Amino acid sequence: MDFSDTAQEAEFRAEAKAFLAANAELRPQGSDAYRSRAFNHEDVQRSKQWQATKAKAGFAGFHWPKKYGGREGSQMQAIIFAQEEDKYIVPPGIFNQGVGMALPTIMSCGTPAQAERYARPALFGEEVWCQLFSEPAAGSDLAGLRTKAEQRGDEWVVNGQKVWTSNAHFSQFAMLVARSNPELPKHEGLTFFILDMSTPGVEVRRIKQISGTSNFCEVFLSDVIIPDSNRVGAVGAGWKVAMTMLANERFAVAQAEGPDFDDIFQLAKQVQLDGKAAIEDSAVRENLVTWYCQSQGLKYTRLRMQTALSRGKTPGPEASIGKLVSATKLQEIAAFGIDLLGQAGAVMDGELAPYNAWFQNALLYAPGKRIAGGTDEVLRNIIAERVLKMPPELRVDKGMPFNKIPTGTR
Repeated sequence: MDFSDTAQEAEFRAEAKAFLAANAELRPQGSDAYRSRAFNHEDVQRSKQWQATKAKAGFAGFHWPKKYGGREGSQMQAIIFAQEEDKYIVPPGIFNQGVGMALPTIMSCGTPAQAERYARPALFGEEVWCQLFSEPAAGSDLAGLRTKAEQRGDEWVVNGQKVWTSNAHFSQFAMLVARSNPELPKHEGLTFFILDMSTPGVEVRRIKQISGTSNFCEVFLSDVIIPDSNRVGAVGAGWKVAMTMLANERFAVAQAEGPDFDDIFQLAKQVQLDGKAAIEDSAVRENLVTWYCQSQGLKYTRLRMQTALSRGKTPGPEASIGKLVSATKLQEIAAFGIDLLGQAGAVMDGELAPYNAWFQNALLYAPGKRIAGGTDEVLRNIIAERVLKMPPELRVDKGMPFNKIPTGTR
């Protein structure tokens, strides 16, 4: 591995630093306090403005074609810019699902007309996208989804329900996967679509989360009409398209944001435990050592991914390893931080609680990080099969028509 920037990467990093210094406020060192995960109307508008500013300056869609507003650069440039942007106070990111996942999938699997229509508005912050994948009976096993898509001439009629859809309440478009042929095995009878969220029959209901926010939604689809021109890929090729999009997602969420080793280390130095600094306690130090080792392992795993990208290669299953470890570590650090805070750990008011209730809020959203983008169990299967070359997990429904698979109702 080579941890240093190449000459071209160093030049781009300097360019990114200059742009950020001129357009954003530097985050004070040591102030990486809890950042609200609740997006209100003002947050959305500020995010759109910031996305447009970046796109106009050439700091978005780094590896996209220039005809769509991209830079025709590299994925490595996107990583470098994200590293530098994280040092600044910027609006919350709401374009990852569109710019980072949906549009790359459309450009890879869709038609030129689809890319022409949707790429530039997404890149310049004009249109927000969401992802209609998970269902009440199909979360980790995405191929078990039951939303139906029936073709009628040059249109499709879609009925079903999706759940845990981030930001659906302010999204203009969605990537939707539905079952178009229940007589085929579950991975073969799926088709992928672009859905206009303003289409009649689309109902979005926000889900109240334990943290008090409502960024997740459930989406009901009742006789929703989708033109065949909005189909992405061939009829029945939805699983392949979905895997393309999930690969982008797992790379994007490989690092769970939130309190990390440096934050719990500082907290352990500041709080008292039995009349002395908590960091002097052997049990506290044992946990710190574990999280330090995990953090260093994740650091060098990410550097390995960056090295592959810098050399023009495609990273392997490292994203699954990174997400599996970082999501669990986040949950453990958040819980331990609350324990160290004592009675103050029960205070949720960010204006009163230490660290702006960062550890408290992180504990509430951390379990979701172990589900979004692939559950722990799914990621362990990926690592076992693709890294360790172990035999695949037994699937009793393999090759069986979807409508013949036994369910709890029959």
